[in-house]
Amino acid sequence: MTWCAVFWTRTKLVNIDLHCHSTFSDGVLEPNALAARASQRGVDLWALTDHDDVSGIELARTSATALGVQFVAGVEISVTWASRTVHVVGLGIDDRDATLLQGLASLRAQRHERAHQLAHKLSELGVESAYEGALQFVRNPALVSRTHFARYLVQAGYAPGMQAAFDKYLGDCAPASAPVQWATLENAVTWIRSARGVAVIAHPGRYQYSDIEFDALFRDFLKLDGQAIEVQTGSHQPRHNDWCATVARHYGFLASSGSDFHEPGQGRYDLGEVPALPKDLTPVWTALIN
Repeated sequence: MTWCAVFWTRTKLVNIDLHCHSTFSDGVLEPNALAARASQRGVDLWALTDHDDVSGIELARTSATALGVQFVAGVEISVTWASRTVHVVGLGIDDRDATLLQGLASLRAQRHERAHQLAHKLSELGVESAYEGALQFVRNPALVSRTHFARYLVQAGYAPGMQAAFDKYLGDCAPASAPVQWATLENAVTWIRSARGVAVIAHPGRYQYSDIEFDALFRDFLKLDGQAIEVQTGSHQPRHNDWCATVARHYGFLASSGSDFHEPGQGRYDLGEVPALPKDLTPVWTALIN
């Protein structure tokens, strides 16, 4: 367990995973199956962070509790900042908070519109019945994502793998891209804080910003009462983790870690496999368990 994200409590070492997805967004496992997988893989503190939806949290919480896994309610909110998409994770949220629920509902409506735009653009590129194809992989009809389209493109033979589907068709600069004006950074942090949660910038290493833009993003986030960034995550290359550790030190962010797990066999880490945070950083879970 020395290679996993751990911290010392009074009784034991704890394995942490604070970012993963279920069938209620773009994962392939139900929340109860995720809880079981987390338990089997030695995770002690676990968060479900579905995209723009908290419908899976109650089942995840009940299942995790029955298995002896300490559960953190979470969500991953879609944000537009400087004309690009950023994801902000909320941890330790009240998943019944009216302000949060209303905000997430507005984002799901935009996702619905984008899904039809994606299908139309894919049709123009020769990919027929893309919307119906994507729906084969959807558990939550209120949330059809690019990942569902990518799975269809792979299944139908239009792309050899998920990353190729994004590179060829679905990525931000790809031909079928359908840009959306998501929540503002202020919206996202306000919703999370209303729900008494901790706001975390997810996988900063994925975003294509200049140094000046990153500095503005981090300073804006701090001014809005954002508290943390993900340092160790399955969405990063190792060099990104090192850079995020430097960012956390420079701006005084709490540090989070999570696999960003979507399905077995895909992604850099399975549940519970995230490397340990640098010892000089303050983990975000200190704000969640106190």
